[in-house]
Amino acid sequence: MQTLADKQVLVIGLGLSGVAACELLHARGAQVCAVDAGGTEKLRLEAERLRALGVTVALGVTAAPERPFDFAVVSPGVPGSHPLIQELARRKVPVICELELGFQQSLCLNIAITGTNGKTTTTELVERLLTHHNLKTVAAGNIGLPLCAVAERAKELDFLTLEVSSFQLEMIQFFRPAVAVLLNLTPDHLDRYTSMADYARAKARIFENQQAFDWAIIQNEALAQLRALHVEIPSKIITFSAHDRRADLYLDRGLLISRLEGWAGPLLDMAAMQLRGPHNAENLMAVLAVGRVLRLPVGQTVEALKSYAPAPHRCEFVAEVNGVQYVNDSKATNLDAVHQALLSMPAGNNQQEPNVWLIAGGKDKGFDYHDLGPLLSRRVKGAYLLGETREKIRAAWSLFTPCRMVDSLLEAVTEAAHHAVSGDVVLLSPACSSFDQFQNYQHRGEVFRQAVAQLENFRPEEQVIRPAGAEKIALAKT
Repeated sequence: MQTLADKQVLVIGLGLSGVAACELLHARGAQVCAVDAGGTEKLRLEAERLRALGVTVALGVTAAPERPFDFAVVSPGVPGSHPLIQELARRKVPVICELELGFQQSLCLNIAITGTNGKTTTTELVERLLTHHNLKTVAAGNIGLPLCAVAERAKELDFLTLEVSSFQLEMIQFFRPAVAVLLNLTPDHLDRYTSMADYARAKARIFENQQAFDWAIIQNEALAQLRALHVEIPSKIITFSAHDRRADLYLDRGLLISRLEGWAGPLLDMAAMQLRGPHNAENLMAVLAVGRVLRLPVGQTVEALKSYAPAPHRCEFVAEVNGVQYVNDSKATNLDAVHQALLSMPAGNNQQEPNVWLIAGGKDKGFDYHDLGPLLSRRVKGAYLLGETREKIRAAWSLFTPCRMVDSLLEAVTEAAHHAVSGDVVLLSPACSSFDQFQNYQHRGEVFRQAVAQLENFRPEEQVIRPAGAEKIALAKT
């Protein structure tokens, strides 16, 4: 473990990660200087608290202080292209992420989970798996609890269970999971990465420091993408897939099946789970594989997984009003997440007709929204679009489903309620980040819930009776 006593350290960004880094560095004897470009009331209060500890804090700062530093710790929201990071590179100041700092200061093996979608669900499932087997763990990282915040107690744990983002992996140095999980690779954060290949390489860094006796658990399709990019994985590999029966673990008519030697046969029936859909089948396969490499009994593993309910804002059933189901999938901030959500929605009274009213839009992340078109044609009656990217989405989707522009989530829910009929689904699945109109995806999901709650007083006779097909015509005219 690197000693931090008397080190001169710069911390960049005072979100959760930056504050946790400051506190850990101070506790271990470093001389800490923290900077943030913002100046909100919340930041000012945090700055005063840190100053009381002895941390030097400067707000509204976009350049590194003119003093020597042994190294810098950067929050995941600050990209490597930021002028401040580039300035430090010119000054030859080493820059690491908060995850790396927490790893270097933690005396504990870790199981790390990354991927475009499903990270939080899988991290929570692994945490449940370990605690069910009386192993001590804490779920940390991108899940909301920074690794630096738990480094002091890591020596008391059997494993750290870490959700890891591509942003965090960009600036690792020695970070090494004993078990690394890559769930999937689909387009995301293309406002930060120049290409899908760059994004995939950032994700692949989770394997970079592994040794031959470590484990890599990878979706088969993601592994093929990495091999096409000539990414080498030094550890032992287990593959899984909901769509490729050649994988070590695969989905067959609702059963999760293993072809691994000494562990072959059906492992789990999805009908017994509270999680639904092929994407959740893959999350469960990844967790089963973690249990396998840790030599945990499969029977107890399945029991641990059966009681897991989906986390909020992930295809979360909110209410049924007049036969219409309202589903909150605010966490769906990319196209693959929306694709999976649409596939998992129940069919309507007419099995052959679309029955989903989709609410989407928000802050653009650089996607080509046309890719979702064919599925929209099959599943979506109409889309309500809001936020700064609504014009771009309408241009891509209007060929496949009627689109209407709205100014707020409340307006979208109200309009969808008036158009929906019994057997329909109103689905919030934005395909965008929330930061144009909301604090975060949780805030967006809560606003959706509140809007749905206002519908509870609707009486069936208050809804306008329309001729068959009128819903689609009315929406298309707007």
